[in-house]
This record gives sequence, structure tokens and C-alpha cells, in this order.
Amino acid sequence: MPSADIKKLKQLRDETEVSFSLIKKALEETNNDIAKAKKKLQEWGAEKVTKVAGRSTSQGGIYSYLHHDGKTAGLVELLCETDFVSGNDDFKTFGREIAMQIASFNPKNPEELLKQEYIRDSSKTIDDLLKEAVLKFGENIKISRILRWKLNE
Repeated sequence: MPSADIKKLKQLRDETEVSFSLIKKALEETNNDIAKAKKKLQEWGAEKVTKVAGRSTSQGGIYSYLHHDGKTAGLVELLCETDFVSGNDDFKTFGREIAMQIASFNPKNPEELLKQEYIRDSSKTIDDLLKEAVLKFGENIKISRILRWKLNE
């Protein structure tokens, strides 16, 4: 098995924020092909979601986004398994990204939100982002409640 190309390892780490060990494994298994390695990471993310799906999510936080015009806001209740993950800055950033998505596209419920294209990358859905987060943090993560609030609506 070929060793992982260090430049590709760094590039994939910057793009996915998945652990170096998983990225290294994905690159080695795909002969340093970045596109194939990304697909491999997505597969592993889906597998991880299945493995952790039954775990209790009693921690988390409420995250918000207020549009620059001050007239539209999004809120999300994002649950995880431990306070260690809920206190992580990357988890908080993920929560704010989901809140921005809610403010921008007004999904009616979490299920509809998961099907939406991600505002920052139309090649991904919110469900894809959630799977990436589960792979990154190693915990069950759920979007439990959402709210969009718009002035005079």
C-alpha cells in the first residue's frame, strides 16, 4: 500500500477537517487520489452515523445567526453526546453554519433542512455536513429543533 502524499494529506485536512489518521488511511487506500479519498471519507461518515445513531444526545447547544440587515435570524438546537464536544469551537462553528442555513432558506423542519443544498457548497447537502461532523467528532449529532424568525412575518 503506498504511503500518503503529505501535500495531499494537508490539502484534504484543510478541506474536510477530518483527523489526519483517517485522511492518511483514505489516501493510502485510494492511491493518493483526492476525489476517491473524499468519497471514502463520506462512506466512512455514513457508516459512523449508523454506528452511533442509537446513542443518547443529552448535550449540545443552541446556536444563532442574525443576517447583516438585522431582519432575519436562524436558530438551531444541535445535540451531541458529551459536553466535551459541545464546548468545542468547531462544533460551535458548525452550529452557527446550520443557523445561517436556516435563516437563508427557511426549512420547515429538521428533515427538510437535511435535504437542502449547503449555502456555502452546493455539492453538499446539510445531511452531508452532519455526517462529516459525526465522523470528525466521533459522536452522535442531531439537529433537534429549528426556527427562522423574520421581521414582520
